[in-house]
Amino acid sequence: MMPSRGALPGLLSLSLGYFSLGTISLAVVGLNGPIGDDLHVQPATVGILVTVFALTFAVCAPTAPILLRRWNRKRVLLVGIGLLTVGAALGAVAPNYGFLTVTRVLGAMGAAVFGPGASAAGALIVPAERRQRALATVFGGMTAAAVLGVPLASFLGGTLGWRPALLGVAALSALAFVAVLLFVPEIPSGEPPTARAYREAMRTPATAATVTTTLLFMAAQFTVYGIAGAYLKDRFGASSGLISLTLLAFGVIGVAGNACAPRIAERLGGGRTVSVAVLGLALGFALLLVAPHSTAGVAFFAFWAFFSQMYQAPQQARLVELVPLQPGLILALNAAALYLGMSLGSFIGSSLLPDLGAGPIPWAALGVLVLAGLAHLSSVRQVASAAAGADRSATTPVRTG
Repeated sequence: MMPSRGALPGLLSLSLGYFSLGTISLAVVGLNGPIGDDLHVQPATVGILVTVFALTFAVCAPTAPILLRRWNRKRVLLVGIGLLTVGAALGAVAPNYGFLTVTRVLGAMGAAVFGPGASAAGALIVPAERRQRALATVFGGMTAAAVLGVPLASFLGGTLGWRPALLGVAALSALAFVAVLLFVPEIPSGEPPTARAYREAMRTPATAATVTTTLLFMAAQFTVYGIAGAYLKDRFGASSGLISLTLLAFGVIGVAGNACAPRIAERLGGGRTVSVAVLGLALGFALLLVAPHSTAGVAFFAFWAFFSQMYQAPQQARLVELVPLQPGLILALNAAALYLGMSLGSFIGSSLLPDLGAGPIPWAALGVLVLAGLAHLSSVRQVASAAAGADRSATTPVRTG
């Protein structure tokens, strides 16, 4: 196992890969208009490309570790980032919408291989006591993509066109491929995952509840964030410029939340840190319900970004502790739940907005978040119960004769 300082180049390479993954998955949001104009499709149709990516990721993430179980972790990472790069490059030359959709599927398959594998690799190349910070560093690339990657893709699309923008994103992904090749060490594949291993992992106390928490937490967040532009315009009368500025502030605050999460978790523990994230998100939604109906109210929107991003690293670390022999497998399930939650939340928000307007949307998000909180409490109790049972077993005297 590498010391923390020696692991830093590898962690930063994995983070760069996550940055390119996040940018590619969400780039079409910023390129919606140019793609629609060039390929002669409606904006809503272009928006489906995000859903296609998310659902493909959710389906492929749990199956990839089984299909690639004979490969070492570094080879898996390179295959994943390679497919992601090829998908983005082919998308840049897509002659029509159908071909572009196929390239999104290909890229999502690569993302499903790389994303969970990157988190698992980050957890394995550092000592256990540095795992929280390592996971925050790796996943920080995904958080940074929302701050820099998507606005950058939007800027390039508006100035150079959407095709050069996708080529630029593909080049970034290719750079991440080279960095992973050079700086991430060889990591043994560990115990080969199987369908039986998935069943056993989900039977481990607290695992199912923890993964369910991720799905519901992300669904609650994206019930509002998934329709951010329309929500800010309808609720606060925000202009397009103010919407962009608000989303940028949201991303910057989110990066701070992700960066602070390891230090908070070291003091409170992973379970309590996730509890703080759930409560903070609930407070953010409550503030949106009472925020003034003016442009000043957008500040309430950016508030909960800190808690939305302090969730990921401690939750991933908790899962690795629950299933230490299969970190890639359990993180793949968590990643699938994450993307399913994003899709579910966006669907809820998009479905409610036309009939209800923006005002009541946080109520729906709060309802989903309550379910997430209940799932989290269940996971905490199951962990405590399992630990108490292990302590009783260790202190029970062995009877002889």
